[in-house]
Amino acid sequence: MTDEIYPFPLLAMVGQTELKTALILGLINPQIGGILISGPYGVGKTTAVRSLLDLMPFVTRDATTSDGKPLIERMRLIELPLNARLEDVVGGINERIALEQRIVRLEEGILARAHGNVLYVDEINLLDQAVVDAILDAAAQGRTFVRRGAMIRLFPSQFILIGSMNPEEGALRPQILDRFGLRVWVAPVADHRARLEIYRRARDFRNDPAGFRQVYAAQTTALAEEIMIAREILPHVTIPPELEEQALALVQRLQIPSHRAEIALLEGARARAAADFRNTVNTEDIRRIAPLALTWRHSDWFERHTANVHTEQATINAALDELFPVSETPRRRGRRSTMRQIEDSAMDNH
Repeated sequence: MTDEIYPFPLLAMVGQTELKTALILGLINPQIGGILISGPYGVGKTTAVRSLLDLMPFVTRDATTSDGKPLIERMRLIELPLNARLEDVVGGINERIALEQRIVRLEEGILARAHGNVLYVDEINLLDQAVVDAILDAAAQGRTFVRRGAMIRLFPSQFILIGSMNPEEGALRPQILDRFGLRVWVAPVADHRARLEIYRRARDFRNDPAGFRQVYAAQTTALAEEIMIAREILPHVTIPPELEEQALALVQRLQIPSHRAEIALLEGARARAAADFRNTVNTEDIRRIAPLALTWRHSDWFERHTANVHTEQATINAALDELFPVSETPRRRGRRSTMRQIEDSAMDNH
């Protein structure tokens, strides 16, 4: 039997609390924006992702069954091969049909097949940049364009994106890093007894996968049911306005430039509340999610650049005040232009 048939149970993993939490929350709330798992070799990144096969929620597909009812089935885990070409990912011309039948047909790629599923990209930092850009564009827009000359097809591509990487082999561009809602650093387990337990569980799983999985079957089934319940609760989860303000204050205090930070933080908090069978976010939700949503978002370069922009703007404004003094603007009758409204609102914000 293969690991694909018998995935290692997520709850059998020793330690790695943040990794388990992030993966569960990602299944509950796709609006979090995906998960990036970073760590050295051999710490269980891919094992943890494949363990989601046991926990995949049921979703309603666009297709119907033979009797005309909506097709309901589990999400699937779509893995992107490291050697995937851009055409494999986005889609393109079916060369076999074109040669054999002389019919040019645009067919879907991996991104379209990932629609309504989980897309796992291992070693994302080693992928061709064009492939990474295509994945991120599809994740942001929820669709994929396939264009070959005058031929165009549009495929839906809404999926939960999970990426993993070993930072020893190279970093991700800041633009790519920012697109992941939650980020997890998977460090090697340091405790002696815990490392020994990891070995023993890996050995037992390798010797008898079915028997090992049976030990965790009840817990795994319960967790899968809880994920389904949480997905039903999620639309009803609200965040008290004062907590929204505090969460934003946290992001600003940490001087994080990207607005995706507060989106990931608040959507992650909503998912945690739903996972805990609550319909209101509390302070603990924010505290638990903040390390996952805000790690690796601070930018020293952005701080320096912003300071330089402010300095330059102050110099320009000083010259304007000297050469073009502000005079009383006469009140105009009639309609105020949208441009004027935008300018006035900017002045009010300052």
